[in-house]
Amino acid sequence: MKRSEINQAIEHMIGFADGLHFKLPPFGHFTPGDWQTCGAAYDEIRRAGLGWDVTDFGKGDFAKCGLTLFTVRNGVLNDADSKTYCEKIMLVLEEQLTPMHFHWKKTEDIINRGGGNLICQVHRANNEERLGSDEVVVSMDGCEKHVPAGSKLVLKPGESVTLTPYVYHAFWGEPGKGPVLVGEVSTVNDDANDNRFLDELPRYPGIEEDAAPVRLLCTEYPAAK
Repeated sequence: MKRSEINQAIEHMIGFADGLHFKLPPFGHFTPGDWQTCGAAYDEIRRAGLGWDVTDFGKGDFAKCGLTLFTVRNGVLNDADSKTYCEKIMLVLEEQLTPMHFHWKKTEDIINRGGGNLICQVHRANNEERLGSDEVVVSMDGCEKHVPAGSKLVLKPGESVTLTPYVYHAFWGEPGKGPVLVGEVSTVNDDANDNRFLDELPRYPGIEEDAAPVRLLCTEYPAAK
């Protein structure tokens, strides 16, 4: 991805979230210069991968396949002193696909926080970790549902679905309804080791530095001085 494209995605999400009265924590607005002065007191942010994350999943067409995320809080797996939960906020554009994937460990609630409708397609993984044909059991706002493999769940603002380990899911904004501000509340998130994409994809993009960054991504923080 181009850095200018990442900058634009971040600014778009800040404005969209603000319009829905969702406020980011202070570190969401730190500049690269601010991070040069953030000492060891901010190591939880560095260690848990909090902050901005923009990806096109290596596809090279962000509008069609991509996601803008901000991790508000998170723990570290196998660290007894860290949080045991995670919260993210994401911006999903109309027809912008987050590709089919599941998590071996993480259970998550995907929540429509406002804007348009979110379409979430679900499958159960089979023994070969491919798309299974069995029905999928999900909880939608506390109501257990048994749905056929490949079902496309429609989440309107305020609605949510709980996705357990080995449930494949892909999601995108419903055409004609506008962008969606999506929340995620989950057990600890570990993007380096707990994402199983149906098709092998890079989780983080390569970056073409065609502009200066307006915000650092969660993988770019300098070490505390």
